[in-house]
Amino acid sequence: MKSVIVGTAGHIDHGKTSLVKALTGIDADRLEEEKRRGITIDIGFAHLELPAANGESLRLGFVDVPGHERFVRNMLAGIGGIDLVVLVIAADEGIKPQTREHLDICGLLAVRRGMTVLTKSDAVDAETLEVVRMEVADFLRGSFLDAARSPIVAASSLTGAGLDEVRSALAQVASEATAKDSQALARLPIDRVFAMKGFGTVVTGTLVSGTIHKEEELEVFSSAKRVRVRGVQVHGAAAEHAIAGQRTALNLTGASTEELARGMMLAPPGIFRTTSRLDVSISMLASAKPMKDGTRVHFHAYTMETTAEVRLYNTKQLKPGEEAYAQLKLAHPVLLLPGDRFILRQFSPVVTIGGGVVLDAAPILRKRSGDAVTAFLKTMHEGTMGEILVARVDRRGFAGLTREDAAAEMNVRRETVEKLALVPALTLFGSTLVATSVVGRMQTNLIEELRSFHDKNPLVAGIGREELRNKMEATGEVFEGVLAQLATIKRIEVTGELVRLAGRGVVMKDEEAESRKTIEVAFASAGLKVPSLNDVLSGLKVDRVRAQKIVTLLLRDKVLVKVAEDLVFHHGALAELKQKIVGLKPATTRINVARFKDMTGVSRKYAIPLLEYLDRERVTLRLGDERVIL
Repeated sequence: MKSVIVGTAGHIDHGKTSLVKALTGIDADRLEEEKRRGITIDIGFAHLELPAANGESLRLGFVDVPGHERFVRNMLAGIGGIDLVVLVIAADEGIKPQTREHLDICGLLAVRRGMTVLTKSDAVDAETLEVVRMEVADFLRGSFLDAARSPIVAASSLTGAGLDEVRSALAQVASEATAKDSQALARLPIDRVFAMKGFGTVVTGTLVSGTIHKEEELEVFSSAKRVRVRGVQVHGAAAEHAIAGQRTALNLTGASTEELARGMMLAPPGIFRTTSRLDVSISMLASAKPMKDGTRVHFHAYTMETTAEVRLYNTKQLKPGEEAYAQLKLAHPVLLLPGDRFILRQFSPVVTIGGGVVLDAAPILRKRSGDAVTAFLKTMHEGTMGEILVARVDRRGFAGLTREDAAAEMNVRRETVEKLALVPALTLFGSTLVATSVVGRMQTNLIEELRSFHDKNPLVAGIGREELRNKMEATGEVFEGVLAQLATIKRIEVTGELVRLAGRGVVMKDEEAESRKTIEVAFASAGLKVPSLNDVLSGLKVDRVRAQKIVTLLLRDKVLVKVAEDLVFHHGALAELKQKIVGLKPATTRINVARFKDMTGVSRKYAIPLLEYLDRERVTLRLGDERVIL
C-alpha cells in the first residue's frame, strides 16, 4: 500500500476542515477552542484509503492546516512533509490573501503535485461557479497547480456534491506522487507531544524518510537524549513499524513530555549532528521587498522554527524574484540535511518573503566570496551524487572525510557512499576518503618538508613521525597511507618513528666523522668504568651543538645506551655484563650490591644504575636488597 501525505491549504473559513471531514469522516479540529470558534488554530490530521486506477491501494494521510494569517506559523509546522496539496478556495469568496500566501509557500517548499477544490459550490449558482473557476485557473497559470496539468474540482461538503470527483482526482494525483524513501535513514519531525494514560509519552509526526520499528533506539535532536520506541501506530492503528510517508505516533520511553516539544526531530543515534549554520539556496518571492546582507528573518523547516541571520554570498542584496546562495546563522541548533526545504518570513511585519533548499549542513569556515564558494555550492545544488561526494571530500583537503561522516553529510547510507567512492578521483585510506589530487599534493609537500628538514639538520637521521604529521595537517589514517605509498615507491624510508628521504642518512664532515669515532672508542674501551660524557665531548674538535647531535645519533643507533640521566655505556659492555650475570646460574640465583661491585669492579655510583638497568631488561628482579637472576 502506497502512503501519501496530503496537505490542505487556503484562506480562513474556505472549508478545508469540512472538506477533510466529508472525505474521511474524521473531524481534524481536535481543540475545543477550534470547535467553539469554528476555525482551525493548530494542525489536525485524518486519513483515507482509496483505490488507484492502476489497481494499487493508496493510504492518504491528511494534514489540515489553519488558514488564518495569525496561524501561518502553525500551518508551516504541518505542511513541511507533504507529498501533494489540496488548495481550497471557497466559490462564494474566491481568491484571498492566504490563498496567495499558502500557494507561495507550497511553491517554495517544492511541492510539485496537487489539485484545487472549489468548496461551497452550493452557495453560488452555476454561472458564478464557472466565473470563479476561470478566475482560479488564471490565478494558477504557470504554477505547479496550473489547470493544464492539475484538476480543478467543484464540491460541497454540505450536500456531498462533487465529493466523488474529488476522491477520483485525489487518487489520480496521489498515484503520480513519488513515494518517500523508506530505505533512507529515518527522520521524524515531531509535531505533537502528549501523555496517554497507561502508555506514557507519545509523539506524532510525518515520517519524512526511512523506517522506524518497535523497540528501536532513537536520538532526540537537538537535546541528544536517547529514547526507545515502545509502540508504533500508523494512522491510528497499531503497527510493528512505520515507513516514510506515513502519519506516525510513537510511544516512547526515556523522555517525559516536558523534555520533548514540537520542532524536535527523532533520528537514529550516533549518526547525525545538529548545526547552527546552513549553506543554502534562497529564492525570493516576487512580492517581497529586497533583502540585504545581514537581514534577520524567521526560519521555518518541517515542524521547527527559529530566527536566523542571512549572510549572502557574492552579493549585498537580494531583489524580489531573485535567487542566491547564502549562509544562515541560526539562533538555535537544528538537524537539517541537504535537500530539506525551508521558509523565510520577514522579521516584522511577519509575512512570507522567500524560502529555499539546504545545500550543506556542515559548512566549513571560508571567505564569503569568490568562485570556489560558488562552484562548491553549485555542485551541491545541481551535481550528481558522485560529484557531490567528490566535492565534499576535496574541500576537506589533507584531513579527508570518513565514509561515516560523508554518509551523514549527504543523508545517505554508508553503502551508498562506498559505491560512489569507487572512482579514480577518490582514494581510500582505512575508512577515510581523500581526493586523489590532494594525495598528489600531499606527497609533494611531504617530500619537500623532508628535503627542507635534511638541509637544516644534516646530523639528524630523520624527522619524527608525529612531528611530520602535524606539519602535514593530516589525520592519522591519511598520513600513514601516504607514507606507505611513498615508501613503496622508495621515495622515503621509515625506521621506527623516524622518517627520511630515501638515501638521505646522516652526512658527516671529516671532523664530525672523526668525533663520532672518538666518542665510540672512548666508551668501548672503558668497559663498565665509563668516563663522564661531558669530559669526552669537551675534547672533541667540533662545537658543543654538533657534538650533542652526534651523541643523539649514537644513542639512536644503539651504539651507546643511556642507563641513567648522566650515565652512558657502550652496547658491547652491557651485552657482556648481561652474559656474565646470566652465566652465574645455576650455581648462583641471587646477587646483592656488594657482590655485584666485587664482580664488576665498579663503585656504588655505577653499580646501582647498572642493576636497575638489568631489572628493566628483565635479566634480574629486585627482591628487597637482593636481585634474583631470571
